[in-house]
Amino acid sequence: MSPNSADLIRGRTTLGDFELAVLSDGTYFLDGGAMFGVVPKPLWEKRAPADGQNRILLGLNTVIVRTGSHTIAIETGIGNKLSDKLREIYGAQQQLLHAFAAAHIRPEEIDIVINSHLHFDHCGWNTTRTPDGRIVPTFPNARYFAHRGEVEHGHLQLERDAVSYISGNYDPLVASGQMTLLDTRPSQVEPIVPGISVECFPGHTAQLLAIHIESGGRHACYISDLIPTSAHLNITWVMGFDLDPVRSIAERKRFYARAIPEQWLVLFTHDHHTPYGIVILNEKDKPILKA
Repeated sequence: MSPNSADLIRGRTTLGDFELAVLSDGTYFLDGGAMFGVVPKPLWEKRAPADGQNRILLGLNTVIVRTGSHTIAIETGIGNKLSDKLREIYGAQQQLLHAFAAAHIRPEEIDIVINSHLHFDHCGWNTTRTPDGRIVPTFPNARYFAHRGEVEHGHLQLERDAVSYISGNYDPLVASGQMTLLDTRPSQVEPIVPGISVECFPGHTAQLLAIHIESGGRHACYISDLIPTSAHLNITWVMGFDLDPVRSIAERKRFYARAIPEQWLVLFTHDHHTPYGIVILNEKDKPILKA
């Protein structure tokens, strides 16, 4: 993908008095079977075509919210700290800073960064590895927010998901005090700044945070890996990566119980082509995107 503004700025919209821009850290590839769990390939491939290695194309969407008082970055992509081997495996492109430039947003303008969880593809540009090997905050004037349980889980380096956690994405920020660690409980909504709050939706990880955006009577939600793309809208189409897929299904039901009747704008973390949309029920009571 060439770093031009059409590729890097995936969408712009308004929500009440807020301005939203979806910026991309590029695309990457993951195994389609892992992304759709127990769903048979003939079903999911209709929505997400696989390449010759059974991989599907995914996006890395950072949402910038300008509230008038704050400039907020939700998620920060893969970043530049992967090993050469992992960068080749995933096809990581390290485009987010180019996307900021294309959108005429300086990293220094960001005063709030929120990570839904701390897998490397969601917090990689929290920090930047400099040419001399130092790790520095990418957003020097920002307060970062993440769940305390995510940091603690990452430190365990468990066989199941150790590869997902890169300590340089968060430990330096915790040590410096720049990252605030939240203790948000399951189903709890916790305010960050006016119009922005987080809510715990366990399943993908035990402390996955959705980010609520509310202004002018309208509501958007960055639901992160609970529903990673618009191809994952079916209640049971959860990922093989989820630590608790049964809980993910229950949490999707809880999410839809509000998001559908209230017509929330749903922001998708890994959908490169459809970064957001309003979810409705079709004639078979299946969730789909509103045309």
